[in-house]
Amino acid sequence: MPLWKSPATLEDLRERSRNTLMEHLGIEYLEIGDDYVKARMPVDDRTKQTAGILHGGASAALAETLGSIAAGLCVDRERQRIVGLEINANHIRRVKEGWVTGITRPIHVGKTTQIWEIRICDEQEKLVCISRLTVANIAKP
Repeated sequence: MPLWKSPATLEDLRERSRNTLMEHLGIEYLEIGDDYVKARMPVDDRTKQTAGILHGGASAALAETLGSIAAGLCVDRERQRIVGLEINANHIRRVKEGWVTGITRPIHVGKTTQIWEIRICDEQEKLVCISRLTVANIAKP
């Protein structure tokens, strides 16, 4: 059974990302499943650090994007919105070029908080970064 209270299409997610950090970093949504969201991000001049490898902050941005989008799908968007409380990211492997792909799945979806795990892998499907995002579900004014 799908987890989403406010389902969206890939085109909806693309539209929400126009003129935002996600668009600037080249994040592309790939798939929405019953309990996950998947996206990819290029490893290029926009996302590399000075040593020529994927910037940890770019990985964290991809992770927070995925977790936040998924969390937003789990609330009635007419009545609630989500705000980030905490994100952590463990950077495991460097990436010099190509694409990284992230997938987020829920650890906990409650009435007031949600916790999401985000796994980011390289093109060989090797783990690059693992992250956990905690958000609060808050009432809209």
